[in-house]
Amino acid sequence: MVTPVITGLAWDTPLGRDREAVWRRLCAGDSGLAPVDSPHPLRNTVAAVIASVPYARAPGERQRVLAGRALRCAFADAGLSPADPDVALVLGTSFGASLDEQEPTLHAWADDAAADVGHPGAPVCVMTACSAGSDAIAVADALVRSGQRRACVAGGVDVVTEAKRLGHSALGTMSPTELRAFDRARDGMLLGEGAAFVVLEHPDSARARGARTYARLRGAGAANDAAGLTAPDPTGRAVVRAVERCLARAGLAPADIAVINAHGTGTPLNDEVEARSLLQLFGTEGPLVFATKGAFGHSLGATGAIEAVATVLALRHRRVPPVVGLRTPAAPLRLATGSTQPVGPGAGLSLTLGFGGFNTCLLFEGVRA
Repeated sequence: MVTPVITGLAWDTPLGRDREAVWRRLCAGDSGLAPVDSPHPLRNTVAAVIASVPYARAPGERQRVLAGRALRCAFADAGLSPADPDVALVLGTSFGASLDEQEPTLHAWADDAAADVGHPGAPVCVMTACSAGSDAIAVADALVRSGQRRACVAGGVDVVTEAKRLGHSALGTMSPTELRAFDRARDGMLLGEGAAFVVLEHPDSARARGARTYARLRGAGAANDAAGLTAPDPTGRAVVRAVERCLARAGLAPADIAVINAHGTGTPLNDEVEARSLLQLFGTEGPLVFATKGAFGHSLGATGAIEAVATVLALRHRRVPPVVGLRTPAAPLRLATGSTQPVGPGAGLSLTLGFGGFNTCLLFEGVRA
């Protein structure tokens, strides 16, 4: 069976755009969360925005700028041309700018991003809430494995907007204090924005052109709660099912997993369900668990792609950054607290849990640098 390899990585985050520089800031425990002015009454004005794309600019314009910048970096990192018709684009978001602006279609931003970088094909646009970035990578995985494409650039883009800030304030999912994933004092999430893409390629194609390989995507698995629009099934059954499907497709067992990049929103119910699911799957002596939303904020449709890049880098460097904001763990998981932690032998999971019950798991295997 074909196992796609990752030959390109790119991200654009509140901590910067340079891949290794952002990773160093993550490992130092830095956070991009800071006050962002709003004319509306919010539970909290703190968010993680990208300073080089000013928040005062129109949301749709910011979405397109982030998408174009990150796509160009991903193509360049892989040594591929954006004009290559054999390379597919699979782009994910939640609502992008469509809650704040009258967009002609929900995928117009993706069409514009493809045109902006000079790609000749129509992109696939995935909109599965917070799991969109992960689902885009899973779609690309299927395209490469099936032989429909020799390579895909896949990931997610999303921006902080006033409508999203008001919505999460009204839902009560926004923290009035700070984002503290898996902490006993957790009380909500804080929004972020960003873009991230991975280049998935057939291994024969990568070998033929002498491409650098960062990792292998061994498997992907998904399941839906079908429980509610905004709250997960408290039993965590669908989360467990998504991980089990991912492991089965990879031909691996729970004992083969060394590290997990958790969704870790900091909302009381999400963290509880995720922790319960991971304990059921792996037990208290399971893989090392880290989470990055305390540094990047919750970037909605981009978060799965950003966390996929972070998982690949964790395997490449064999260490993980600390969970920003975590002081008193609320669950007996092996959580990365205080400082960077070493990662032992084994593969890595990236797990996303989205509104609408979307649960997606990606399994990466490192390669020698």
